Amino acid sequence: MNNLTNIIRRKSTRIYVGNVPIGDGAPIAVQSMVNTRTVDVSGTVNQINDLKKAGVDIVRVSIPTMDAAEAFKQIKLKVVNVPLVADIHFDYRIALKAAEYGADCLRINPGNIGNNNRIRAVVDCARDKNIAIRIGVNSGSLERDLVDKYKDSSVERILLESAMRHIDILDKFNFHQFKVSVKSSDLFSTLRAYKEISSKIEQPLHVGLTESGLLRNGTVKSSIALGLLLLEGIGDTIRVSLAADPVEEVKVAFDILRALKIRSRGINFIACPGCARQEFNVIDVVNELEKKVCDVTTSMDVSIIGCVVNGPGESLSSTIGVAGAKNKSGIYENGIRQKERCDNSSIVDELERRIRAKSITS
Repeated sequence: MNNLTNIIRRKSTRIYVGNVPIGDGAPIAVQSMVNTRTVDVSGTVNQINDLKKAGVDIVRVSIPTMDAAEAFKQIKLKVVNVPLVADIHFDYRIALKAAEYGADCLRINPGNIGNNNRIRAVVDCARDKNIAIRIGVNSGSLERDLVDKYKDSSVERILLESAMRHIDILDKFNFHQFKVSVKSSDLFSTLRAYKEISSKIEQPLHVGLTESGLLRNGTVKSSIALGLLLLEGIGDTIRVSLAADPVEEVKVAFDILRALKIRSRGINFIACPGCARQEFNVIDVVNELEKKVCDVTTSMDVSIIGCVVNGPGESLSSTIGVAGAKNKSGIYENGIRQKERCDNSSIVDELERRIRAKSITS
């Protein structure tokens, strides 16, 4: 779902990564990146399939060597309905191979792959095969001459000049099917860089906070950065970069989009933290239920409140709700209190049954 809120999106041109539209008002696409060795074809395919089940729209695969390029060919043959971005640095020959083997997008900074003949070869190949390019500027791999030039300046100034340098190269070759990212591990530098570049170019922006950290602190920092940018309409595709299972990146990304009412997928759990009033263990119920219904993609709100203080109120505005009471708790559907009550020992099973019934009929 899209357009669930009144956020005014930044105007941008439209490109495609495989069959996924990016920019010009298209739904904000969720990306992730596999962390397997690309030469491990079966392991990489399995992780891509796991990401697909979690709802990912686009997956990036690193291709550091020609052996990895040959493995990518096999991966591409086995993966269905998930566009793959080939992540390449420095070696233009690998970019050409990845394009030949069916990459849906090339993540490559034109200025880092050599002379104009090499750049032209990649650009012409992308144009011929109708493949988009992502210019991905990262604070951890900025050009040395720019770092030296702006050694006393803020990181975002270097990010911006680096991005514009690569953009100018593509403009020179009259290639405009690209998106841009200007990521830093510093939250404020990332915000300033994206705000600045959003006013300078019309191409779509891939937004994220790079190398944000472990699951907990990375989620917090990424949520702040992405939330602030998306609220200003900046961002056409997003990635939450975590030192964790990539599936968690996808889950957090959808949680951010859902909280902002930009895009909704799966279940939004509304649950109290529990206190002395709770008539059942709310935390245990929510954790167990989340595992059981993680495959449900239908958008719905499920409220799980352990007592009658807030339970009925939350349930009235939820698709499915439970309000804790002694021995047996009240069950709600679409804001209507059901006649039957649920034994507190069977809450997980009862909620799963009702959730799956809704997911079939919705």
